[in-house]
Amino acid sequence: MFVKLCGLRTEADVAVAVEVGADAVGFVFSESPRRVDLATATRLVAEVPGGTLSVGVFRKTPVDEVARLAGASGVGAVQLHGDYPKAAFEALRHLGVPLIRAFAPTPDSDLRVGAFGEELLLLDSPVAGSGERWDAAALRDRVDGRWLLAGGLGVDNVASAVAEARPWGVDVSSGIESERGVKDHGLMRAFTAAARLG
Repeated sequence: MFVKLCGLRTEADVAVAVEVGADAVGFVFSESPRRVDLATATRLVAEVPGGTLSVGVFRKTPVDEVARLAGASGVGAVQLHGDYPKAAFEALRHLGVPLIRAFAPTPDSDLRVGAFGEELLLLDSPVAGSGERWDAAALRDRVDGRWLLAGGLGVDNVASAVAEARPWGVDVSSGIESERGVKDHGLMRAFTAAARLG
């Protein structure tokens, strides 16, 4: 089970994520309680070892700014969250890093992994980062391949959500926080263990 711990903001957050064996860590560049500036992101990315994917997370950020920030920070992947068009993914292909398409699915959403040229698909709840959960089982027959389940996941429900939706991986942010924007290192450890039991 691929585990991405998102919204990290401190060196201690990164150290714990690496210690628990997270496959990916996310740094939020867009407006959010978890936002990090370029200098902080660059410093944190430098702490991520080669076996862990560092992901720059962007929402409502112009594509040219995404390219600038991703290149300057050295992130190993770019996540475009929201209603970015296919052209946005094409415009970032020159970065030479994996692209992640993240959004809240609707009945008409294209849930084919790679449909926009992305390497990973992330399906989130209607309000990203809110911890709001939705019917994971409804996705099971609509998507396959390398996709991550996100939205409302926590230590108490990640194993059951994995069993219901059968994703390739999971992504969590608010579910591993003691307060909005502040990571709880105990929850980070417990969540990663629980996700891999599912």
